[in-house]
Amino acid sequence: MTINKIDNTALANAEKWLQSTIDTVTKDEILKMKSENIDIFNDAFYRTLEFGTGGLRGIMGIGTNRMNKYTVAMATQGFANYVKKVVKRNNEYKAVISYDSRNNSRNFAEITAKVFVANGFKVFLFENLRPTPMESFAVRYLKCDVGVMITASHNPKEYNGYKAYWSDGGQLVNPHDTAVIEEVNKITDIAQIKMQKDTSNIYFLNNDFDEIYLKNVHSLSLSAEAIKKHSNLKIVYTPLHGTGGQIVPKALNMFGFKNIIPVDEQSKPDGNFPTCVSPNPEEHSAMNLGLKLAKQINADLLLATDPDADREALAAKDNNGEWMLFNGNQTASIITYYLLSKWQEKGKLTGKEFIVSTIVSSELIKRIAESFNVKCYEVLTGFKFIADKILSLEGKEKYIGGGEESYGYLVGDFVRDKDAVSGCCIIAEIAAWAASEGKSIFDILVEIYIKYGFYHESLLSIVREGKKGQEEIANIMQAFRTNPPKTLLGEKIVSVKDYLDVNKTGLPKSNVLQWILADGTKISIRPSGTEPKLKFYFGVASNLSSTSDIHKEESLAEEKIKQIKQELKI
Repeated sequence: MTINKIDNTALANAEKWLQSTIDTVTKDEILKMKSENIDIFNDAFYRTLEFGTGGLRGIMGIGTNRMNKYTVAMATQGFANYVKKVVKRNNEYKAVISYDSRNNSRNFAEITAKVFVANGFKVFLFENLRPTPMESFAVRYLKCDVGVMITASHNPKEYNGYKAYWSDGGQLVNPHDTAVIEEVNKITDIAQIKMQKDTSNIYFLNNDFDEIYLKNVHSLSLSAEAIKKHSNLKIVYTPLHGTGGQIVPKALNMFGFKNIIPVDEQSKPDGNFPTCVSPNPEEHSAMNLGLKLAKQINADLLLATDPDADREALAAKDNNGEWMLFNGNQTASIITYYLLSKWQEKGKLTGKEFIVSTIVSSELIKRIAESFNVKCYEVLTGFKFIADKILSLEGKEKYIGGGEESYGYLVGDFVRDKDAVSGCCIIAEIAAWAASEGKSIFDILVEIYIKYGFYHESLLSIVREGKKGQEEIANIMQAFRTNPPKTLLGEKIVSVKDYLDVNKTGLPKSNVLQWILADGTKISIRPSGTEPKLKFYFGVASNLSSTSDIHKEESLAEEKIKQIKQELKI
């Protein structure tokens, strides 16, 4: 449906571009868009892409609200200006840049490098596509001021993005994130961008750098003897057409696993992601080919990583021999339990260690940490907040691991973002550890549930695209904020948290609502920072006495969540 009314902000933004020094082909496309499809024109120009929980991310195309060579160059110029403004130094600045398999990623990476070099930076550019965690690691290892990873993570093929990193290897947080945007917004003409014409003075990182990173990943291993016993575990692995295929099998081999079986149809890097609508390991459809192969060869594990290999998914058999896709909370809980068990066994817990979770993740993670007398800090959604917590406690407390419900985990602190490479290795090691005790990963999960309580979580995403969609999401949030329910499931809501109120939450301001019932049920609502979605997180808890009762408890939990959705009319 066409609006037939040009948005004033969109018109102003488009006029700036038309009056600038952009190429004539782009100008012609803008004029054509304006005359032929006002809806698309408005959406392309009604705002400037902003840094959210995952940095700059958007649909590729022409416009201020799109990922293209101009928005990438403008963002980089603003980023460079900000660095030079706040980091006072006489000698040159340093940046490292990486990119994934998405369409235009290499081109955007080179544009980013050329702008940094023209602004007096020494730039390290990965010679070939590499995962996000290697970008974060490289920023720290090479002692760079900043870094950029060109990726849209798990978004559909139409998207690309720009993850910006600070010198600690973590993504930009307040005040840097909003301050960079302020500098970007000062770039009103393409002529303001400094850009070197070629790639001279850019230093390329080759395969030798992989070995440096992989040695650090291998240092995380806690069960070498168990791996020796079970080195032939059948592990099916798919990179979902992304960067993981370049490095995950190498990492698993270095840990000692010898039987890695690739999903051939998804092993080749391809920005069109031909075998999955969305290359998101959270989506069951993306896992179908891997599950098919795992069943055919009677594998022990199925592991998958998203295109930039910062998130991973796990599948294994349950107590009935049926293949089960573990959700992000389950995997994070298993990793937490394993790490703390091994640290305790090795006498490494001194009382100064901690893990990190997020406000929308399972309460089970906190329960596990408390049982080992290890602190569990909860932060806002977005791994940049986990990295910021690690940085704030550096030299005071020791970070063991952390994660979030959206399939992102980090073990150790030499990387400061989600790391699916080390995550895959640790999950495989847990499988070997469990096997050495005559158990499976599923058995470990059930053991956790019996010991700490049965926690069941579910996620509902409502997709609302474009300018109208953003307005609708804002209206829904406002309605829940001004008129929240008094009860749910017949239970009184005992705690209401509005994360816009920093005085009550003690965390940075964020557009999140959270309701907690007397029985511990937790409902959280937030707009996604990287996708056109409104997300509802549901978590219910009960007790589990035996493995045989697990499927019954799952059904009861699902019924509760279904009832909550009905009461909220979503």
